[in-house]
Amino acid sequence: MIVSLAELLILSILIDWAFRKLTIPGLVGMLLLGVAFGPYALGWIDPDLLTASADIRLIALIVILLRAGFEVSKNTLNKVGVRVLLLSAVPAVIEGVAITLLGPLLLGLTYLQSAILGSVLGAVSPAVVVPLMIRFIGRNMGTEKGIPTMVLAAAAIDDVFVIVIYSILVGLLVGQDVNIVWRLAGIPISIILGVGVGLIVGLALFRVFRRFDPRATKRVLVILGLSVLLVRIEHLTAEWVPFAALLAIMGIGFIILEKDEHMAHEISAKLGKIWVLAEIVLFTMVGAQVNVHVALAAGFAGATIIGAGLLARSLGTWLCLLGSDLNRGERMFVVISYIPKATVQAAIGGGALAAMRMAEMDTAPGEIILAVAVLSILLTAPLGAWAIDITGNRWLAVAPPSVHDDHDASIDSDAMRN
Repeated sequence: MIVSLAELLILSILIDWAFRKLTIPGLVGMLLLGVAFGPYALGWIDPDLLTASADIRLIALIVILLRAGFEVSKNTLNKVGVRVLLLSAVPAVIEGVAITLLGPLLLGLTYLQSAILGSVLGAVSPAVVVPLMIRFIGRNMGTEKGIPTMVLAAAAIDDVFVIVIYSILVGLLVGQDVNIVWRLAGIPISIILGVGVGLIVGLALFRVFRRFDPRATKRVLVILGLSVLLVRIEHLTAEWVPFAALLAIMGIGFIILEKDEHMAHEISAKLGKIWVLAEIVLFTMVGAQVNVHVALAAGFAGATIIGAGLLARSLGTWLCLLGSDLNRGERMFVVISYIPKATVQAAIGGGALAAMRMAEMDTAPGEIILAVAVLSILLTAPLGAWAIDITGNRWLAVAPPSVHDDHDASIDSDAMRN
């Protein structure tokens, strides 16, 4: 396994360099490398590494969410709070409704099956979006209006909302006794609990760190360990208490930044260095999950419904920005930032198929849902990342240092290069 990982690291560094020379985000190259080396193409990645990929991807995602938390200041969040809530639900709902209506016509699914597909496709990928937003924050681009912070916060909440809707619909499909009211009520409860727990944990860590003053490296290790435990707690309590661990993880960074910027800067700088490795592992492993053969099976109809869903999503995103102080270019940037799909689709794309098999139902609709989900990753993750990079550089204004919405002292040299 370690040899396979070493090969991916070396090749990813080379591909990252080559893609940047072509003015393409390096993560696009990493995604494509994962697809090419994955079990559904060349099959050169060690099976043991693929077996451990879920845990590895989780650690990488935790790192990027922690970095996001350390980039979100209270002042900026106050400016964009209402927009964050709108963006976390409205675009996904409109996209889901469009796919629900088109699914029977284009793919031969029932309306319920189409709604499940809509919930699978409705999530934006924080793994793709958040790193790019952090890079724009590091370059002070769009920060005067809090645009990158708004997008990265909304992307995290969007996933909570979509996954809850998805679980309700799959339960209805296989005939489970689903308490819809409780599940829907679980959305705000999970968000509030997630943020609250994150703030409490972050405050406790801040006091421990200030009392014992450990090295920044040890602080990072403690935070990473507790973040993993928070995800574990979410899984253990899922049946009784909805809890958004990913928001709790972001909350840890948020409260430490508010209490002590210098401490936050030190921790963020260490996380930035860890991200150099985590980024490679995350995107190559996400790419390795893409079954090209299954994606191609979705065909033209699958691509059409993905495109129609994105158009509907873009309309919803634009509506959420009406009345804001963003200009046309900045609004288009936010719209484009909501295109990439990757981590959530890879995680739940096959869930309906597995549930249908367990219920001894006809699995053909589940196979269609999986195929379209995989195709959405293949089509939107690389192109979306590329489009975000291009439009951000073109349309986001560089703010003066005095109005930087977060901090610049913690930006490491890697972030500045990006």
